[in-house]
Amino acid sequence: MKTVATLIALSILFPISASAHEGHGAKTAQAASTSPLSEGTVKKVDRAAGKVTLAHGPLVNLGMPAMSMVFRVREAAWIEQMKEGDRIRFLADTVNGTLTIVRFEAAK
Repeated sequence: MKTVATLIALSILFPISASAHEGHGAKTAQAASTSPLSEGTVKKVDRAAGKVTLAHGPLVNLGMPAMSMVFRVREAAWIEQMKEGDRIRFLADTVNGTLTIVRFEAAK
């Protein structure tokens, strides 16, 4: 009985509804536009799969430490602009459950 009462109390205090998530996309887009760019080095480019492997610094917006990992790219044309050894500045985010580069530029 206590478990049921606790669940009811929690559902009243923290309701989950579709309307609570409606603005999530806008907030994510806004956060992405204001998040600092991370720096990375292109280690591998898989043009056929639309993926790039980067050794990168911390990803502040995702709370990830520096490491090497594979990312998809939001714009297919970007993959043609990258080659092994390039230094880039980028912003990654989770898009449809996949880590994706959503913004990038050549490092200066």
